Amino acid sequence: MKPVISARHLNHYFGQGNLRKQVLFDINLDIYPGEIVIMTGPSGSGKTTLLTLMGGLRSAQEGNMKILNQEMCGASKRQLTQIRRQIGYIFQAHNLMTFLTAKQNVRMSLELHEEILDEDLDAKASAILEQVGLEDRVNYYAENLSGGQRQRVAIARALVSHPKIVLADEPTAALDKKSGRDVVELMHKLAKEQSCTILMVTHDNRILDIGDRIVYMEDGHLKSDGLDAEFSTKISSS
Repeated sequence: MKPVISARHLNHYFGQGNLRKQVLFDINLDIYPGEIVIMTGPSGSGKTTLLTLMGGLRSAQEGNMKILNQEMCGASKRQLTQIRRQIGYIFQAHNLMTFLTAKQNVRMSLELHEEILDEDLDAKASAILEQVGLEDRVNYYAENLSGGQRQRVAIARALVSHPKIVLADEPTAALDKKSGRDVVELMHKLAKEQSCTILMVTHDNRILDIGDRIVYMEDGHLKSDGLDAEFSTKISSS
């Protein structure tokens, strides 16, 4: 089985000249189709930086980073854009347009995909909102939704175009225990139905059991990639 994301000897730096600071050190990590991988570790350990590189949100600097077989090290803006269209993103601050309805927010994501513009985008948006339990909130403006409901809209927006990969950065951080649990269980269910890979950064120890694998980072180093012997054997024999 080929990984959908593969990092080899990945290093990353912030700043220039005397202010240049290394933030990722020799990262080696493979993430496979359909896996739910949770990345955890202390604040400032490089988790979000690695997530943005794995999502094509910035170009890799040193080493190799392949996303869906496309090399990201030195990738052009056009290449990064093409990769991003195949990835769904869910952030802590759901990043919804508050002056748009739930349906309009989800529809915006679909409008990035030229190959489906002749389809009924409103129907697609409404259908996924129903899947996330918001069938009675389709025409509500985002500003009139609760935190948990907004995060459900963000999940619908990320998954509506059936991306191969979904990246989630602290998706439960602003939610209470029950809403947070509901949100990740929903992500888990939809991702498994769509055979989509999820990479999630979280500090929330209450949701670690959702992952197939837990990756632990500290001070820019990958301390554990969560691969046990059984899983390694399964991957190598696929």
